[in-house]
Amino acid sequence: QDASVFTVLCGSPGLFGGHVQPPPHLVQQQRSLSLHEYMSIGLLKEAGISVPAGMVASSSEEAYAVAKQIGSKDLVVKAQVLAGGRGKGTFEGGLKGGVRIVYSPEEARDISSQMIGRKLYTKQTGEAGRICNQVFICERRYPRREYYFAITMERSYQGPVLIGSSQGGVNIEDVAAENPDAIVKEPIDIVEGIKMEQAVKVAQKMGFPPALVNEAAENMIKLYNLFIKYDASMVEINPMVEDSSGIVMCMDAKINFDSNAAYRQEKVFEMRDWTQEDPRDQQAAKADLNYIGLDGTIGCLVNGAGLAMATMDIIKLHGGTPANFLDVGGGATAHQVTEAFKLITSDRKVQAILVNIFGGIMRCDIIAQGIIMAVRDLDLKIPIVVRLQGTRVDDAKALIAASPLKILACDDLDEAAKMVVKLSEIVSLAKEAQVDITFQLPI
Repeated sequence: QDASVFTVLCGSPGLFGGHVQPPPHLVQQQRSLSLHEYMSIGLLKEAGISVPAGMVASSSEEAYAVAKQIGSKDLVVKAQVLAGGRGKGTFEGGLKGGVRIVYSPEEARDISSQMIGRKLYTKQTGEAGRICNQVFICERRYPRREYYFAITMERSYQGPVLIGSSQGGVNIEDVAAENPDAIVKEPIDIVEGIKMEQAVKVAQKMGFPPALVNEAAENMIKLYNLFIKYDASMVEINPMVEDSSGIVMCMDAKINFDSNAAYRQEKVFEMRDWTQEDPRDQQAAKADLNYIGLDGTIGCLVNGAGLAMATMDIIKLHGGTPANFLDVGGGATAHQVTEAFKLITSDRKVQAILVNIFGGIMRCDIIAQGIIMAVRDLDLKIPIVVRLQGTRVDDAKALIAASPLKILACDDLDEAAKMVVKLSEIVSLAKEAQVDITFQLPI
């Protein structure tokens, strides 16, 4: 998929008042489930939406068999990698383009062998790249015209909005930046649902020929129903086309799902491909932690999302850089705290850790037990500054004081932040000088 409507509608205004580009680490850290194209196309097909015939393959021999089975001489081989800009990407080994047209099963086998098992590098993946484990092989269709269509949740409309453009098959961000008037927007009342006349209006404004307006509108209604049924946060079709045979088809599909709906969308969430994500995200999901990796040097372990963000801000204020956002939540166990430490310290850039717990629902002594367990089990050598306040804080302080481990307790958040920044600088200098340091607590 060349563009995500999220990039365009990144906060209000986005599309509505100039192009807003989020910081790179936030673009990579979408917190919603994203499915491979072949899976999304499968959901569209189930919903009765016109899509090209296609099958997925996990090896070059399977690609050959699938190509023969489809039976068309003109086929498209698409790398199944969860990143935008696949068509302009480059594979390990030098193959250019993650979307390739082929003219025989033999050629499908050859191209697939250069994709499967290799990393694809695109504008979105950066230097890390993303592994391609499968290819989607589908019949090649010949569009007369290409359109862009998406449905997403938009804050300024307090609900879903249909987004359409006559300019499909290209980066929608560029269209939005250069010609905002080329984008059609139609908010949908979440209670009343979509009306045929709304879909017809969007199809007409997008420029579908009169004979195809109703068919395009019907596809849009089916897509909206799919969006609601599966708790999607975005459905993006780029391009939706008028085919040479005179029908409306969805040539490509990208669907993101609300992660809060995982409990009622088990079928969809079982399709998650963890190979496409940061391994730490999987670790965090298993431990039921809210974790986002960043690129700083100070690890953070906090309870509550607001306090976690404030903690990251105060580290920044004192000249440090946070290595992560980590909210252990109100009901964290000692085991979860240990898992949180494993996550934080799996990042080699981390040179000090700040624990900031305000115990309301959360008991400070349980957090203290978790910290002590983690430091002992992981044999941590880096300095750890702990600021605890609230329920059972005296018990927690007694546990930390009684342990032989080098955990620095601090009551004041400002002082704790200053301390952790200084300690991370000391560790950094020691690494540069290639000397080992040990931290002794004052007697």
